[in-house]
Amino acid sequence: MRKLIYGMNLSLDGYIAGPGDDIGWSVPSDELFQFWSDQLRATDLTLYGRKLWRTMSSYWPTGDQRPGATPAEIEFARRWREMAKVVFSSTIEEVDWNTRLVSGDAVAEITRLKAGDGGPIDIGGATLAGAAMRAGLIDEYLIAAHPVLVGGGTPFFGALDSRVRLNLVETRTFPGGVVLTRYETRR
Repeated sequence: MRKLIYGMNLSLDGYIAGPGDDIGWSVPSDELFQFWSDQLRATDLTLYGRKLWRTMSSYWPTGDQRPGATPAEIEFARRWREMAKVVFSSTIEEVDWNTRLVSGDAVAEITRLKAGDGGPIDIGGATLAGAAMRAGLIDEYLIAAHPVLVGGGTPFFGALDSRVRLNLVETRTFPGGVVLTRYETRR
């Protein structure tokens, strides 16, 4: 069975985006960006909800062609375009860059993908990940907590039907006071 990993940058008060979908506070240091790039390299498939897909697909298809792009950004953009992706949305009509669109039952499709052969799967987007959390499908959580309070917005964790017990497996500090914690779900 494949491992399903939910990881994102978030504010210290638990939001992946502030009011008005503001993510300007979450710009990673070069070291943290490299961590996320290495994470992408180790991933076989990435699952996106509609909002995160729109954010990623508006930047990364040409991220390596932007003036001042760093070597890490160039590498990330190339990997992002080439890797397999699935977008879950009932409103998007078309996707590109090695991506498949699913408009049906997300939990059923994620369950099917996890049961298949292959390496780790990343999931992104609070609504999509929330559905996977409630279904007990998330195996690992990667939290890059930035030292900022945004006071509202899109929470990393949605409402759960029951408690989820976790084991801490890694902590790491990045420049700017960002603290990464990695947890595995206790089964």
